Amino acid sequence: MALKSTINKATIHLSDMDRNYYDTIQLTIAQHPSENDRRMMIRLIAYVLNASENLQFGKGVSDEDEAAIWRINYSEVIELWIELGQLDEKRLKKACNRAQEVKLYCYGSSVDTWWQLSKSKLNQLNKLSVESFSEETAQALELLADRSMEFQVSIQDGQFWLTCGEESLLIELNKLKQNKLN
Repeated sequence: MALKSTINKATIHLSDMDRNYYDTIQLTIAQHPSENDRRMMIRLIAYVLNASENLQFGKGVSDEDEAAIWRINYSEVIELWIELGQLDEKRLKKACNRAQEVKLYCYGSSVDTWWQLSKSKLNQLNKLSVESFSEETAQALELLADRSMEFQVSIQDGQFWLTCGEESLLIELNKLKQNKLN
């Protein structure tokens, strides 16, 4: 018998002063049986960092031909392809061939080792940007995972603050690679 996805709900009150983007976002997040809470929360934060009209979750984990998150315009052009984790060059190259821009958000205790092994090949992908979450941030996000979540998010001067109830978390990303098109 196949396992079903867990359905999680999130309400995000977003104030992104860096991009002049303000919204209350209601998300339904299908958590694949193979996806742990940490990855789901990283996916949620990646969504918030890129929040815009037409941004949507893809099948990602269960379908190689879809991104974890993507933005497809009305002409069905993939404007943004977002992936999570420590991926190989082949998948990222394929994404760069299909999308106008590709972002990879890395997390995990072995990010530094993975990056040292991958950076020469990934630096050749002009459309790709790579950022990583610290292990401490990933752990703190994992603790906030719940079936029903509500967050206040404030982004200003490159600082990302996430508030859940009485808890506030500063989420800092380490830029490993900037895309060469911007």
